[in-house]
Amino acid sequence: MNKVALVTGASRGIGRGCAIKLGSLGYDVAVNYNSNEEEANKVVAEIKKFGVNAIAIKANVGDRADVNAMFRTVVKELGQLDVLVNNAGVVDDAFLLMLNPDSLDRSLNINVKGYFYCAQQATLKMFKAKKGVIINVSSVSSKMALAGQSVYAATKGAINSMTATLAAELAPYGIRVNAIAPGFIATDMVAKLPEDKKAEYIKQIPLGRLGAVEEIADLVAFLASDSAAYITGQVVVIDGGLSL
Repeated sequence: MNKVALVTGASRGIGRGCAIKLGSLGYDVAVNYNSNEEEANKVVAEIKKFGVNAIAIKANVGDRADVNAMFRTVVKELGQLDVLVNNAGVVDDAFLLMLNPDSLDRSLNINVKGYFYCAQQATLKMFKAKKGVIINVSSVSSKMALAGQSVYAATKGAINSMTATLAAELAPYGIRVNAIAPGFIATDMVAKLPEDKKAEYIKQIPLGRLGAVEEIADLVAFLASDSAAYITGQVVVIDGGLSL
């Protein structure tokens, strides 16, 4: 039986890249999405080209009932769960005095509560096998100060702390927990930036370029593999040197 991975927020960007990479390595993959069913189904079709199974599951990770139902579907349809990639997230940048309570609640629900809800359900599924991997997608914003990102940075800082604590808590059960902290990555969101703004960001990166989604996916695949069997509780920064 193939190993099974669930990637949240996998209809686009980093999540999409991770889902396809894991599929290419022989994983059966559950592709979580919240709103874009068409794109999620495209990811599923791409993964199935590798001769593995893939399903799309609609769920708002900030809703506990949705999360519980999603994990039940993963086990029912794919048989087990070996890897969780906690990736779904939102960015609602605002300076402190312009902070909107609704966007604050949304960020906390998706970026923090959602990660906890998914990690909890993943752990319940992994307990019996006494093995599993949880990979949390954090951000370089948790490592450096970017004006206007206080809420986003706070949520990602919370994920870093969560990662370390859960790693210690779950290690006796054979479950490894790590995080990755990407910098500026060439996603659709970055592509929509004005060219002068994009050039300004690139100037801040010692390696002189944006990161590729595939590079993030490669790191996730490594951390999910047995080659990383002695790595847990770490936040791996992948930012081209931006945070140095």
